Amino acid sequence: MTKPTPRFLSLDVFRGLTVCLMIVVNTAGPGARPFEQLVHAKWFGFTAADAVFPSFLFAVGCSMAFAFSRPVPLRAFSAKVLKRAALIFLLGFLMYWYPFVHQVDGHWALAPFSQTRVMGVMQRIALCYAIAAFAARFLSPRWILALCGGLLLGYWAILLGLGDGDPYSKLGNAGTRLDLLVVGRDHLYRKDGGFDPEGLLGTLPATVNVLAGYLAARALRQASDTRKTLFRMAGLGGVLVLAALAWNPWFPIAKKLWTGSFVLLTVGLDLILLAALAALLEGREPNAATRFFQVFGLNPLVIYLFSELFVITLRQFDVAPGQDPYEWVGVHVFQAIAPGGLGSLLCALAYMLVCWLLGWVMYRRGVVVKL
Repeated sequence: MTKPTPRFLSLDVFRGLTVCLMIVVNTAGPGARPFEQLVHAKWFGFTAADAVFPSFLFAVGCSMAFAFSRPVPLRAFSAKVLKRAALIFLLGFLMYWYPFVHQVDGHWALAPFSQTRVMGVMQRIALCYAIAAFAARFLSPRWILALCGGLLLGYWAILLGLGDGDPYSKLGNAGTRLDLLVVGRDHLYRKDGGFDPEGLLGTLPATVNVLAGYLAARALRQASDTRKTLFRMAGLGGVLVLAALAWNPWFPIAKKLWTGSFVLLTVGLDLILLAALAALLEGREPNAATRFFQVFGLNPLVIYLFSELFVITLRQFDVAPGQDPYEWVGVHVFQAIAPGGLGSLLCALAYMLVCWLLGWVMYRRGVVVKL
């Protein structure tokens, strides 16, 4: 498959930077606690790690602005969108089921479907993509903005009106109640006391991140005066950050709950970052630094999926009593070089470079996998 020439270098770099940081955050080196900014906020609050997933959704929206630029019959469009969403959702589900077997009393047995998580990162991407795609197909930018406002305010109203006790608590919020009713406790995230940070209801506000990316890239693609468009984009980003902080006392910033203030904050930061990258990179030839991120940006979902599956595979085997290969390397190599958070970060960066090598091979061979 031939590697396409990117329309905007800044979008490829933005997408690649997001995947790069996602891998670093998700595979922190063992043996020490990572730096605080590389760990998700426990509940309310915000860290750099919290910005990664919404930025990925924003990048999905950016890609939509180019993928949907050509007129396509509705039936073909619908089939393509639904097929892609179903494939991404299925791969996300299989990722959580992987490696499909586990040991019971020294014997290998099939991992039960009844205990496999249904929702997750890729599943949320799939659902948000599908909703945003049809919104982009049928609505003008003005109506998309109205939809975004409706989704954020509607989500807030649902949390306030249908929660059990504290509407912003992990187990009392309306999203958890919906997940328990529809998905069931055995199919939810197991590390947060019964709360799933990628649950069904949170799909609504998360879709706004995708739609924001779509509108931003659409504005860039159609801009007659790119410089003025970038100034407006950065200015709007600053306004959204201030709006998020103003909303925070009533609807606290929380990544796991994906609150409206969290959406405004992350969209605002993404608009500022994208405007800065576009101002810096557009009109210039790619260099070694931009190509590094382009490698991630050309096959983002494939590289992300590989990063999750490979580390899961490494953790199936012991190379020392109670230590799998990734843990052994993190403790005996990187913690020996730099004890503490720095060693954890160096281990994560090394793993990220391993994943980059896969992307580099695909890049050199001109392979672009469009999930």
